[in-house]
Amino acid sequence: MSLAVMVTSPVPEELVGRIAAMPGVELLHDPSVLPSQRFAADTGGDPAFRPDEARWRELLGRAEVLYGVPFNSPERLGEALAHAPNVRWVQARVAGAGQQVRGLDLGDIVVTSVSGIHARSLAEFSLLGLLAFAQALPRLAADKAARHWPDAPEQIDEVGGSTVLIVGLGAIGIETARLCKALGMTVLGVRRSGPGTVEHVDEVHGPDALAGLAARADGLVVTLPLTDASRGLVDDAVLGALRPRAVVTNVGRGAVIDEAALVRRLRDGSLGGAALDVFDTEPLPPDSPFWELDNVILSPHGAARVRDEDERQLAVFTDNLERFLAGAPLRNVVDTGQGY
Repeated sequence: MSLAVMVTSPVPEELVGRIAAMPGVELLHDPSVLPSQRFAADTGGDPAFRPDEARWRELLGRAEVLYGVPFNSPERLGEALAHAPNVRWVQARVAGAGQQVRGLDLGDIVVTSVSGIHARSLAEFSLLGLLAFAQALPRLAADKAARHWPDAPEQIDEVGGSTVLIVGLGAIGIETARLCKALGMTVLGVRRSGPGTVEHVDEVHGPDALAGLAARADGLVVTLPLTDASRGLVDDAVLGALRPRAVVTNVGRGAVIDEAALVRRLRDGSLGGAALDVFDTEPLPPDSPFWELDNVILSPHGAARVRDEDERQLAVFTDNLERFLAGAPLRNVVDTGQGY
């Protein structure tokens, strides 16, 4: 008896064939009921697209596994599951799958994410931010644009010998710690489960130590998902405790940081700069002050857009499919109560 696997978000056709070729799998895939990818590694497709409902529901009625959350939407997933009584597992194609299923009554349905596939690219973005402001990249860019060769170049900092505080020690946080240690930095870390031993991290603490640790930090890297506990965790007190000219990077979720407090401290110069890939409101509104700040590196939630992202997502799914067929534990199971 084959396992009925339905593709429910846009995937390049050459990759769909890899699922079909797996032993023990019956692929349910009809491109006509799926939106096209709007850009590389687009997991949602055009939200205005509407499939042929009869065909869509026919496939859902046979499915036991879903690959992808339709339109990256909790509401659309809920609608799909209402017509899919046999589904036992949903493989999301994003790391933050907790937000895609928040508020849904999933019963015994297991949800897995692709957490970990972006660890290196997001860690490198954070390192980019730390290095850019240490080496005065914004000033260099301004001088180049103005064709200005200063008589006396300004002093710069070095990240080697400095201290970085990483808030969130999942795959991204650990990879960031590894890169920072390679550059000779002292690495402090905060995680929900509290003190312990984490590779590449010199000290590990719980969230209650955050403000005290910030007072020792030249850089703050945020990698946390958004949960009730993490919302606003990096508040004005934490930002104000950081060392002068400290750099803040965020590759987790925008609402983990008090953005109004961050803007104030970037404007008054108490912080040296920020490298931000995520924001509380996305797309970032045209009137956001972040657009105007010279000491902000702004990325449109694109630091994880590696060229082989579709392939990386599929690799997690096919590995999990083999595990599911063998009755083995799945990777990256989402705790829907915690939200990640």
